[in-house]
Amino acid sequence: MLPTHNRLLRLSTTQKRRLISSASVLAFLLLWELLAASGLVNRIMLSSPSAIARAAVRILEQGEIWHDLLISGTEFVIGFVLVLVVGIPFGLLLGWYRTFNYIFEPYVNALNAVPRVALLPLILIWLGLGIWSKVAIVFLGGVIPLILSAQTATRMIDPTLLRAARSFGATDWQIVRTIVLPSSVPYLLTGVRMAIGRALIGIVVGELVGGSAGLGFQLAVAGANFQTDRLFVYIFIITGFGMAMTGLLNRLERRVEAWRMHGE
Repeated sequence: MLPTHNRLLRLSTTQKRRLISSASVLAFLLLWELLAASGLVNRIMLSSPSAIARAAVRILEQGEIWHDLLISGTEFVIGFVLVLVVGIPFGLLLGWYRTFNYIFEPYVNALNAVPRVALLPLILIWLGLGIWSKVAIVFLGGVIPLILSAQTATRMIDPTLLRAARSFGATDWQIVRTIVLPSSVPYLLTGVRMAIGRALIGIVVGELVGGSAGLGFQLAVAGANFQTDRLFVYIFIITGFGMAMTGLLNRLERRVEAWRMHGE
């Protein structure tokens, strides 16, 4: 016991976190498998990790998953690129120019208040059942959190820095480039993280209601046929994609924070 304990003490914080997290997940999966094998819970309701793994193998062997991934991935990428292209500059303009804010803030607040799912029937009427209705749902789901984060970022800038820059004759573009954008990075990354989650919800909801392919559509098919094991496979795929995106964003955030500290 002591040598093992000493080895644990020598592990770095990151290694300890990964070890404990992995042990927690394995323990959860084992408990889940034992609960399903005991017969205390109906397998149709809960399935089991082994059954889900077998279903995943069958799905991979059939090859249908690649087409669904391509459909959902295309919808997500197009929608999320539009989120970034529109959300960041629009939010910065809302926070920077008062007149611009007076004009557009009521619409932003209205879109933030209404559940985007409520707009889905209208979007399907406008854009049909093809890819662009799903892109629109992704865009509407992700753009509002990013706009609000960018708007907040501009309002949190130290006014002393702005007065100092203006006293030296800096133009608005120079101030935005040298002060606003660097100071806004933490808020923007937080907004992007929130936008990823909302965009994934948009993909699933759009394909559940008006899709003929994609991960959300497969979720609907599996649920309608009580195929719980297949249902969990698609849930885990969507969850894994979201966690991977969040992990990449966290790594980017650490790099940006290190760059900001080095610059200071």
